[in-house]
Amino acid sequence: MWHQYRFQLKPRRRGFHLVTDEILAHCPAIREIRVGLMHVFIQHTSASLTINENADATVRSDFEAWFSRTVPEDQPYYQHTLEGSDDLPAHIKSSLLGNSLSLPISNGRPNIGTWQGIYLGEHREHGGARTVVVTLHGE
Repeated sequence: MWHQYRFQLKPRRRGFHLVTDEILAHCPAIREIRVGLMHVFIQHTSASLTINENADATVRSDFEAWFSRTVPEDQPYYQHTLEGSDDLPAHIKSSLLGNSLSLPISNGRPNIGTWQGIYLGEHREHGGARTVVVTLHGE
């Protein structure tokens, strides 16, 4: 059985945002899958997906603080600046974290750890709604 969904996540400010429930709300067929795979892909070059701590929001703010210091804006050696000072840093951050995730499905849910959730890394000040494609495969 294959299912595919394409939808937009609501716009968010720059930072790391827990989006597990929002993604699952757009994928009702996952409840029918006993064993399978869920592939989540974001169709953008200035946002990313990753899995990490789902309970303590300070992890997400610490991620943002670390990434902002590690890949700062307004560096004199950046050439790609036409869309603003956050554009090239957003591309670098997106490449570091990646644009897709593959998760096992067990008994109608992603089989992730108790303290794990899917993060949207929004790397632009005003990135807007982000388009995601989720592909489900299983039985």
